[in-house]
This record gives sequence, C-alpha cells and structure tokens, in this order.
Amino acid sequence: MAGQGSSWNSTPLQVLHDVLGWIAFASWSISFYPQVILNFRRKSVVGLNFDFVVLNLTKHSSYLIYNASVFFSSAVQRQYHQKFGFDQMIPVAANDVAFSIHAVLLTAITLFQIAIYERGHQKISRTATAIVIVAWLAAAVCVFVAVPHHKWLWLVSCFNTVQVVMTVIKYIPQAVMNFKRKSTIGWSIGNILLDLLGGVTNYAQMAVQSIDQKSWVNFYGNIGKTLLSLVSIFFDILFILQHYVLYPSKEKALPPKLDAVSKERILKSSENAHSDNVRHKFIFEHSSGTLHFQH
Repeated sequence: MAGQGSSWNSTPLQVLHDVLGWIAFASWSISFYPQVILNFRRKSVVGLNFDFVVLNLTKHSSYLIYNASVFFSSAVQRQYHQKFGFDQMIPVAANDVAFSIHAVLLTAITLFQIAIYERGHQKISRTATAIVIVAWLAAAVCVFVAVPHHKWLWLVSCFNTVQVVMTVIKYIPQAVMNFKRKSTIGWSIGNILLDLLGGVTNYAQMAVQSIDQKSWVNFYGNIGKTLLSLVSIFFDILFILQHYVLYPSKEKALPPKLDAVSKERILKSSENAHSDNVRHKFIFEHSSGTLHFQH
C-alpha cells in the first residue's frame, strides 16, 4: 500500500529502504524500554520529567492518527497524489505505523509508572496540562472544519502539525530539569542513544527513497517526519552532552541500583536507627548502687 501511485526504480535501493526503515523502527521502539526498566528497578520516577511524558503521549497519539490514516486510507492517499503527483509514493511506510502503535503503548506504561512509583515532589505542571488541552481542542476544531468538506489530507496534516509542535517542545522540560539538578540521574541515556540511531536511520531511509524517485517530495511532503528526526537528533546530542560532559555521574563506586532515591531512603533508615539507639536505657545495679547508661 505504501507504494501505491509509483514503483521503485531500483530493487537494491528498495531493499535498503526497507532495511533502514525497520532499523529505525527497532531503535526507536527499543529506546522506550531503558527508561521503563530503570523506573521498575528503582521503583521511582524521580529524575524523569513528567511534562516530557505527558507531551510525548500527545505527540505519539497524534502521530499514530496521521500515520495510520495516510497508510490505510485510500481517500487520504488519493488527495495526497492529487496534491503532490500520482507518480509520487506516499511518505508513510509500514514501520512508521508499527512504531506509532508501539510508542503510544510504551508511553502510556511510563505514565502508569509515574502514578504508582515514588515521585518525590515532582508533578505535571500547569503549563504542560494547558498545552495538551489546547492541542486536542485545536485538533477537534480541525475535525469539525474538515469533515463537511471531506478535506481528509488537510485533517490528518493537522494531526501531523500537532505531533511536530509536541516534538519541538517535549524535550525542553527534561533538558531544563537536568540543567537545574546538574544531574541526569533518573533519566536513561540508553533511551537517547537508541533514539539518535533511529533518527539517523530514518533520515537515511527518506534519502534512499528520494534518490530512487529522483525527487525530494518525500521530505517536504511529510514535513512531520522530517522535523521529527531533525529535532530528535538535536536534543539527543544535547542530552548526550549533559550526561557525559556537563553532568557526568559521580557515583561510579556505588552499586548500579543505588541511585539518588535509594541513597535518600538509606540515609533516612540510618537516621531512624540512630534515633532508636540514642534512647538510653537506665540500668540500676543494686550491688554497686551505680547508675549506668546503656546505648
């Protein structure tokens, strides 16, 4: 279905395109797991910015609507070809749809972890809540405008615009939080490294298709996918700098599972134990008539 309206000129390029696409899918999909596993092991989400997760869920939900619509809807595909040419391939592949479904599921699981695990004093900000509400209200308005006129391509492009905006702003709260804490503890670098690999291979996949078709419509015909990779790569590099250069972990001598939250709990336990020990027990020895303090 992804090739409707055009065909590949080179079989090797088609194979390379598919391989790069599924590498991007695997990298981006697996990138969700290091954070989920880290949260599970620590039984804590301290260090993970909640605004990032909420904005990310909105981003991936809107992106899923766009990808699924373009890939499965013949009406959307027809309007796409009418706009960009019937000799052009649609800009969404099967791996894009698979990634979006998986991303929504894993982001929802992360949000559930926020609800059940230790989160300290962190909470979702009013700003992030307002942004999410405005985004979905805007999408609802687009639905009411598009349906009477059957402007399906324009409608799904609105959802694509929502995901682009969310992509641009979703990383900012986490980057700022890392800066304020001068630490990346609680924020998985494995997520970032895999995300970077996915972004690079995604661009490579789009470039291969453009080379085969001798057209760059693939890039500006799906501006959401183009900006998704560009913005992701930029912030991935920023997070890598924060983790390895600006705020490297100083806890190398500690066991892997002994993070900031674990240390805080141990200190509290130690303080409680010390308080119990300092409660002196008076022992009066009748034989000597002396009074001793037992610690």
